[in-house]
Amino acid sequence: MEIFYSKEIDGSRCRLSEDEAAHCAKVLRHREGDIISVIDGTGTLYRCRIISASPKCVEAEIISSEPDWGTHPYRLHLAVAPTKNADRYEWFAEKACEIGTDEISPIIGMHSERKIFKTSRVEKILVSAVKQSLKGAVPAIHEPMPVKDFILKYGDDDTETPAELHTTDKEVPIHGTAANPDHTDRTHTGKPLRLIAYCFEDASHPRISIKEAFDRYDGHEAIVMIGPEGDFSPEEAELALSHGFIPVHLGPSRLRTETAAVTAAEAAYFRWME
Repeated sequence: MEIFYSKEIDGSRCRLSEDEAAHCAKVLRHREGDIISVIDGTGTLYRCRIISASPKCVEAEIISSEPDWGTHPYRLHLAVAPTKNADRYEWFAEKACEIGTDEISPIIGMHSERKIFKTSRVEKILVSAVKQSLKGAVPAIHEPMPVKDFILKYGDDDTETPAELHTTDKEVPIHGTAANPDHTDRTHTGKPLRLIAYCFEDASHPRISIKEAFDRYDGHEAIVMIGPEGDFSPEEAELALSHGFIPVHLGPSRLRTETAAVTAAEAAYFRWME
């Protein structure tokens, strides 16, 4: 299935950008009268009939639309530190998009080797990944921000003490969810599940597996923080825990940043997709 992307959808008309038009008219050789499929990047698929076609501009009339096309039944925000090798981060963004994610936030930590990160190339990669994986919504890629600022922006000030919240005892609620081994009779306050993955052990705040964290949560919205090659600092981890983030691990293997982020996306996918 060929998918095109357009930001110029107005009423009954759709126009493709020069890059998309060149692919449509020059590479795929579509002509007037052909029917094409176009996404708007926010979740709607349009069936359109081409009324004019050239390598610089393709205009089409909208025949029908399908909202919420190619969506997933959860909302996932991945906050991932930029990798030293930019190609690795781009690989993560592409694969996480194919699996299913809604937002990506590059976060700069105390141990980050890459302090400057440009999002323009990632934006193009996400558009391509969305079309390839048959999705209608392009994940948002935010501008980089310090780890501390991200925690303060997306954390929860109204939370239990870390010692009470971050525990492996299955009788303790996770953000209002009554954790239960058989996942029955659970409640949910409407807050997103906030997770932070790091490698070091902290006896006072034992980590649980990301699978267990997802299984014990009865909502459909999650935020997952993945640190840089040098991991989060203890100070950053403590700040996150004090703002409602739960410490998790991704299994016994020590994963690269980009692999850990894709693993987190897969964990959410298998938790909520049928």
